[in-house]
Amino acid sequence: MDYKKRCEFLEQRIKRLNAIGLALSTEEDTNKIFEMILEEARHITNADGRTLYMIDNENNLKFEIMRNDSMKTIMGGTSGVNIPFPPIKLKNDDGTENHSNVCAHVALSGEIKNIDDAYEEEGFDFSGTIAFDKNFGYRSKSFLNVPIKNHEDEIIGVMQLINATDKISGKTIPFSQDMQKQIISLASQGAVAITNKRLVKELKQLFEAFIKLIATAIDKKSEYTGGHCERVPEITMMLADAVEKTKVGKYKDFSMTEDERYELYIAGWLHDCGKVATPVHVVDKATKLETIYDRIENVQTRFEVLKRDFEIEYLKEKIKLIENGDFKLINDLKIKFQENLDQLDDDLQFVEKSNKGGEFMEQSAQERIKNIGKYKWNFKGKNQPFLSDLEIRNLNIPKGTLLPEEREIINDHIVITIDMLEKLPYPKKLRNVPEFAGGHHETLDGKGYPKGLTGDQMSVQAKMMAIADIYEALTASDRPYNDPKKLSHAMRIMGYMKNDYHIDEELFEIFVKEGVYKKYADKYLSNFQLDEVDEKSVLAK
Repeated sequence: MDYKKRCEFLEQRIKRLNAIGLALSTEEDTNKIFEMILEEARHITNADGRTLYMIDNENNLKFEIMRNDSMKTIMGGTSGVNIPFPPIKLKNDDGTENHSNVCAHVALSGEIKNIDDAYEEEGFDFSGTIAFDKNFGYRSKSFLNVPIKNHEDEIIGVMQLINATDKISGKTIPFSQDMQKQIISLASQGAVAITNKRLVKELKQLFEAFIKLIATAIDKKSEYTGGHCERVPEITMMLADAVEKTKVGKYKDFSMTEDERYELYIAGWLHDCGKVATPVHVVDKATKLETIYDRIENVQTRFEVLKRDFEIEYLKEKIKLIENGDFKLINDLKIKFQENLDQLDDDLQFVEKSNKGGEFMEQSAQERIKNIGKYKWNFKGKNQPFLSDLEIRNLNIPKGTLLPEEREIINDHIVITIDMLEKLPYPKKLRNVPEFAGGHHETLDGKGYPKGLTGDQMSVQAKMMAIADIYEALTASDRPYNDPKKLSHAMRIMGYMKNDYHIDEELFEIFVKEGVYKKYADKYLSNFQLDEVDEKSVLAK
């Protein structure tokens, strides 16, 4: 080859190496990367057979891709054809290193093995290769085995090329030193690409595991919210799938890329991360008087003290009547005593019932709590109000179990969530996570929290997450402040919320008509919750 042609040849070769380098750096699919490496190796050496091995978790060489042109073999990679051969063991049964197999030797030593003729090679056991050739009428001759090393100089695989072929004569030839150098360069490029993809994958797995760790910690922190952080992203993604399939209405053109779907999925897992800072006694406030413990026990004790005092007073009066011979008045005294006890028992039952919370507390019931609070009981020789002002406030909570300031603490979890999420240095593909996760308590009418956004200020993803969060909360069986609602009841409430512009009407319609609520219910709800839903009524305006 004259000088000019050689320069042109080298120029083309450099261009191809640059092209393959660019392709390897941009390709996401590891199988396609493997195939690119072997295809370029074929272009460089015109090798008839090409096999790529990677070291697996068992520390053996696993077949990833096999190609043989003359035998028309296409296995592994993106072919969809499984490679039936077991991995090559790097260690023998006795624990010694397996240096008899050439690929194992290369993986163990890091040496490059360029063999002109396997049948004449004395350093390695090619009996299996010879037997294969005999069975299939093939002749394995020249071999080039190159280790694939990562950035830490660790061997992660081996590339084996068989039978370099002269492009003019078609005869099998040895692998030249020039070919060897180029294959080493190619293996290095491939190793960098594979390692980078593995690192990205491993970091992604670590990131997801850390997110799920936080979510699990939040769920474990409160026995009443276990699984909420896991279930909300599942409902969200179910709804997202349904919205993407819709062909009519406002969202007929809505679609998400795989990156956007992943972004929404991560936001779903992180939507309540701020609860890690919410006090447990507020999150778990199952009754109105509960703090670290349920203070109803203190009130019950006071009732017992009052009953004891009534009994002591009754016995004292009875003794006086007996001493004075007023036996006729004893029965009246006993009746009055019993009436006092009955009244205290009735008051105690009323306080215990009020302590449990509910949907609504009548004004008359609140007045009765105040009157009970005016009772006097003796503690350490002093008469004191039966209920403190704070206890009266708690018992007179008209809905649920939380005081306004406690409700504010609960609501602050979303502020903390947004603050935490906005501090993270997201890659470009995840920059919307704070907005998606932080908007699930906003409402279309601008009366939600924490920012009071209106519908046109919210992303579709945040609106979907809002529906998922509400639906999960209504149907959950682990809430301290309400019993798990039947499906029809939960959907009726969401229908009201849709009419009050709390949730997006068209997204909710998709949620109902596409059966997203049913799909989730069948998987997570108890049998007694699975009643019939009047979808037409739920969707009515």
